Amino acid sequence: MKAVAGALGYGPAGRGGRTLGLAVTAHGQSAWDFASVPYFARAISAATVAAHRRGYALMAMPAGPAEHIWRTLPAAGVVVLDSPPSDPVVRLLRARGLPLVFDGRPGDLRARETWVDNDHEAMTRHVLEHLAGQGAERIALIAGPTQEYYSRASATAYRRWCSRTGVRPCVVPFDADDDTGRGLDALLTGEGGPDAVFGLYDPCGRQVLEAAARCGLSVPEDLMVVCGSEDPAYGRTVPPVSTVSLGPEQAGTAAVDALVSLVEDPPHTPPPVVIGTRLEVRASSMRRGRRDGA
Repeated sequence: MKAVAGALGYGPAGRGGRTLGLAVTAHGQSAWDFASVPYFARAISAATVAAHRRGYALMAMPAGPAEHIWRTLPAAGVVVLDSPPSDPVVRLLRARGLPLVFDGRPGDLRARETWVDNDHEAMTRHVLEHLAGQGAERIALIAGPTQEYYSRASATAYRRWCSRTGVRPCVVPFDADDDTGRGLDALLTGEGGPDAVFGLYDPCGRQVLEAAARCGLSVPEDLMVVCGSEDPAYGRTVPPVSTVSLGPEQAGTAAVDALVSLVEDPPHTPPPVVIGTRLEVRASSMRRGRRDGA
């Protein structure tokens, strides 16, 4: 029992022992099931494997108002995913002097901190250029309302691309509670509505498909669709939806490796790691005339 307690960070083994923490703080103090989101599920699984490989346990903490947990969590360091500006969890962890690795660039970095992330600007431009190459002229972006770096950087890149290409920007806030995408109906049926939609989050593809069907729009002929998702089920929707992968397995592994380095070699801070993205092009963003002529 003493050996187990020590390994988990209790007692004389030290404040953190061989245990690492993991938090998803995108929604602040709100309780939500982040483990059901394919990106987080895959990142956590890969992070757990990486931690075990290095001889550490990994505790994925629940989202929600649990300040007392973070004040007493017996961890040697913490991986923080999708941290928003002025994150209260990060403030508590910094006050304890714990090393931190962010999956998603934070607003500022301090000593014994580093980050793992994608080049969201380049990813956004790639998706927009793909859609424009398929004939899209009015591309809408579903982003926010959370303020993690992924959403902010992608929206900024979108607006810059629109300014450069002369496209009128249209940013629509994501509604996680709108399973059938009814909040998109007015957008899709309004005058000058989009002929393509890029949604940053996993549910966006299904929301847009349902809204398009309800509004009598054909995908991809009337409306092309791309969303950020790690869910292979998008390859089986009607039509199959083009998706962007952010490489969660690579991110989870790199984050834990960096955190272990911070824990075991305090003078050394690993440099930030940029993870590649992949656009999986499927029928939802390939217009037939252009696909047949390709």
